[in-house]
Amino acid sequence: MPVVGVDFERAGATPLMRAVAWGLTDVGLQREHNEDSFVVLNEYDLYVVADGMGGHRAGDVASKLATETISEFFRSTANDDVTWPFHFDANLSEEENRLLTGIRVANRQIFERSTRSREYHGMGTTVVGAMFSPRKGRMYIGHVGDSRCYRVRKGEIQQLTRDHSLFNDYLLAMPDLTEEQRRELPKNVITRALGMQDQVAVDLQNDESQHGDTYVLCSDGLSGMITDEDILTIVQTAPDIREACRKLIERANEHGGEDNITAVLIHIEDETLGVTAQNSSAMDERPPVSARATAPTEAPPPARSKPTLDIKAPTNPVPQIAVPPVSSEKKDDTGGFGDEPTLPAIDLRKATGGDIGDEPTMPAIDLSKELKQIKKPEQ
Repeated sequence: MPVVGVDFERAGATPLMRAVAWGLTDVGLQREHNEDSFVVLNEYDLYVVADGMGGHRAGDVASKLATETISEFFRSTANDDVTWPFHFDANLSEEENRLLTGIRVANRQIFERSTRSREYHGMGTTVVGAMFSPRKGRMYIGHVGDSRCYRVRKGEIQQLTRDHSLFNDYLLAMPDLTEEQRRELPKNVITRALGMQDQVAVDLQNDESQHGDTYVLCSDGLSGMITDEDILTIVQTAPDIREACRKLIERANEHGGEDNITAVLIHIEDETLGVTAQNSSAMDERPPVSARATAPTEAPPPARSKPTLDIKAPTNPVPQIAVPPVSSEKKDDTGGFGDEPTLPAIDLRKATGGDIGDEPTMPAIDLSKELKQIKKPEQ
């Protein structure tokens, strides 16, 4: 399965800083098709990674719908005279409002699609989006689920997002759990995703960028297979962000490639440098090399069954705490939701006559109805 790669280079609005980005996605070694999607909208310094869930219920459609809807929202609202589908929050910046609203519109689109069509019933997706403001020198980040954003700066890596997972909920409620108790907790259960309800809570934050920063957006197919230290080492030692993406995916496949793997790297550089060593090799026309070609040649290890909520109690039982309902958002072994009825498998790439790795064909996204409700106030 070839890796899908897109190269983007965008000059910022000021001579101070600009963002240069590169993204790759790979099916991994144990999945039949890729349910991850990513987009880099260079006109707006927008970067999005989505990890679809649903498997035979078209998680790939959910992730693609998320990235395309957010992109279309940014294009549609480029004109200040358009109306927005949600109230403009005066307590947030314009960038935060825009990113927040784009994700909320995507959630609504996915939810409505899943309720109208039986074959898409129960589909959902995680999402992490980042928007860089050259004028303000800040990166704005919004996320739902367990897709992550890291920042690599001056030899250190920091996870800027917090996974919306049952595991993290337990750790927040009981930070003194022993290592043995932590090992017994399920790590594959998320507590928030796009498409589950008609409204979704989005976590927002912003980061003051510095020259030389590299932001890593990724699905859990990357963060779940390699350590943060691996990510740091690869980003620091790779000659450019293109090669760093390749190495990250290669390393995840070397460790088993149990899930789809997606990475988008955003490097912040001095605008006056032009095309620097960090991105010069990413500007050539050589096609990306498949991560599978450099993965180990022996047969991949057998798929490991993922833990469920019916886990063996630890020697020191974990105290009971109230947690949000998760039965409809538990990833099963096929990438589907644990308690939903089983439907026939859907391979949209084969259904549309495309080659393996092609994106699924979906109806055009029309946000005209979404963009008619509330006029964004004058700044």
